[in-house]
Amino acid sequence: MNLEAQVAGTETLSVLETAALLRELTAGLIEVTDFDAALVQLVGLAQAAVAGVAWCGFTALRAGEPAGVAASDPALAGLDDLSDGPDTPAMSAIHRREMIIAEDLGRESRWPGWTARARQAGVRGVISAPVDVDEQVIGAINLYASTPDALTTRHQLTAMLLAEHAGLLLAAVRGRERRAAEATERDAALLGEGVVGQAIGVIMTQRGCPAPEALEVLRSAATSLDIPLREVAERLVATVARPREG
Repeated sequence: MNLEAQVAGTETLSVLETAALLRELTAGLIEVTDFDAALVQLVGLAQAAVAGVAWCGFTALRAGEPAGVAASDPALAGLDDLSDGPDTPAMSAIHRREMIIAEDLGRESRWPGWTARARQAGVRGVISAPVDVDEQVIGAINLYASTPDALTTRHQLTAMLLAEHAGLLLAAVRGRERRAAEATERDAALLGEGVVGQAIGVIMTQRGCPAPEALEVLRSAATSLDIPLREVAERLVATVARPREG
C-alpha cells in the first residue's frame, strides 16, 4: 500500500507530533529486557499518545504461532489474541503484509465472528498495521476507535510510523532479552566451575552474601585489575589456601 500517495494533500502529522510520539516510545522501551513487558508498555504509550484512539493492542507470532499479546485495556485483550481463531484484522495485516482498515464495523463483512465480539466490547473502528520484529517474530499493532469513522488518514499514517518504530524497538528488546538469558546461563555455569566456583564460595563465606552477588564481586575485581576472571579466582583461592605464618 502506498500510504504516502494516500496522504498527499490531506492531513498529516506535524514534525513535532511525530517526534514526540517516537520519543515517548523510545524512552518507554529503551531499557526493557522482557518482550511481554515491552508489549504492555508499547500499547499503553500508543493509546495515550494518539488522539482519537480509544484502545490499542498488539498481536505477536513466533514461527507462525502465538508469541504474545497485549492490550491497553485488559477487557479488550481477547480481540488481539487468537483464541477464537485467526480470522481477525491483525492476522489479515500479518498475512497480507499491509495495513488493514475498517472505519465502521457496522458496515464490515470481513471477520464476522471477531467483528461481533468487537462491537459488543464497544469497538467501532480498527486499523491493524504489520510489524516486523526480527527473523523469528512478526506481529501487528491494532488501533481501535469507539465511534464509527473516527479513524482518519492521519491515524493511518500514525499506525505506519508506530509499526516501523515499534519493530525496531521490539527487535532491540528481543536482543537484550537474549543477551540476558545467555548471561544467566554463563553465570550458572561459572557458579559450579572449578576454581571460579571455589572463589565464589570464599566470597560468600567472607561477606555473607548470595552466589550472584559474590560473582559480581569477582567480576568487579577482574575489571579493576584488568585481568581474566579465572586468574582473579585462582589468586583468591591460593591466598585463602596459603597457611598463615606464626
